[in-house]
Amino acid sequence: MPRAVFSRSIRARITAGALLVLALALGLGSVAAVQILSRTLTAGIATSLEQDLDFYADLAESDPAAIRDVDDDVLVQLEGSGSNLEDGTALPAVPEDSTARIVVDGEAYLAASESTDSGMLTVARPLEGADEATRAAGVLLAVAVPIVLLLIGVVLWVVTGRALAPVERLRRQVETVDAADPAQRVDAGQDELGDLAATMNDLLDRIQQAQVLQRRFVSDASHELRSPLATLHQHAELARDHPQATSLAALGDVVLGEGARMQELVESLLLMARLDEGQGRVTAEVDLDDLALEEAARLRGLGVAVDARGIGPARVQGDPAMLARALRNLTDNAARHAAGTVTLRVAEHAGRVRVQVEDDGAGIPADQRELVFERFARLDEGRARDAGGSGLGLAIVRQIARAHGGTVTAGQGTAGGALFTLDLPAADRGA
Repeated sequence: MPRAVFSRSIRARITAGALLVLALALGLGSVAAVQILSRTLTAGIATSLEQDLDFYADLAESDPAAIRDVDDDVLVQLEGSGSNLEDGTALPAVPEDSTARIVVDGEAYLAASESTDSGMLTVARPLEGADEATRAAGVLLAVAVPIVLLLIGVVLWVVTGRALAPVERLRRQVETVDAADPAQRVDAGQDELGDLAATMNDLLDRIQQAQVLQRRFVSDASHELRSPLATLHQHAELARDHPQATSLAALGDVVLGEGARMQELVESLLLMARLDEGQGRVTAEVDLDDLALEEAARLRGLGVAVDARGIGPARVQGDPAMLARALRNLTDNAARHAAGTVTLRVAEHAGRVRVQVEDDGAGIPADQRELVFERFARLDEGRARDAGGSGLGLAIVRQIARAHGGTVTAGQGTAGGALFTLDLPAADRGA
């Protein structure tokens, strides 16, 4: 359905729905009003009948023959003495203490009866006035209700149209925003729609920022992939054109080394994409002290001196593989820059788990401690981009920390080197 038709259909549905409810209410109210009017008028006539019965009962006791001479709209009949009906038509008897609707000569009457010493007395009053009033009220309501509904429908149509007009204007503004000019924004007023417009502008800001980051990420990734490919291409040409200048073993070492570098880069890119998309993670209780001890043992196997005396028991809730990857990246980074020793600490306190990885290298300048967590960050010392690094390791650590409700920061260690602190919420011991 086109957007314009959709907008009009909302307007029509609002108007039709309101009119339907109002028509039902007015219709039921009109029927009830007519019924109440009819009963009220009938009750008034019934009250008059009670007075008539008392009056004519007294008249019948004093002069029964006078009943035939009553000259009024009231019909009176005394059993055994006749009635005031000209054609001598007899009125049907009505049970005492009640009233009944009867028809005499084609006209409706309300009749009541009472037993007297002279016989059964029946009195009837015409209902023509009450019936005409009831019919007039019904006709008036039958004409007035549709007119009222029509007027209200017009008002609703105009009001909803004006209420939806800013929405349509806002939609047209959003429709003009495209990738060619991502800096475009919509006008934000001071009402509820202004809040919606402000929210849309915030969304556009985030989209623009994500677009900038994506373009930069793609540019940096393509550059990183171009470097090993260029190295492979260069050595392949050298082996082909000058076979005496290299050997098969040397070429194999280059291919394996650059292939491993490309594999690590691609795997890191895929992991970053998963983290960016917020894909589902395996959730389990993870002993971070065990992961830290495993990393200490791995580094010692590589010939790196490790101080693991500060590792204490600590447990978190999270993805074991991702948390292990975060510790691996931190310890690999520390091992590359350590002058002699890497220090690992794990401690749990006040519902938080703190993991610290420290090296005794040159450290990170204070103004660049946030930069190291950006993707493909380049520092003056080349800390994030030296041999073995892909420029994504610390960025991955930050993404993993955020995915687990934690943080990671860079600072200065006791020996002047870099100190990375990973702070995560501890696992609930009562779970």
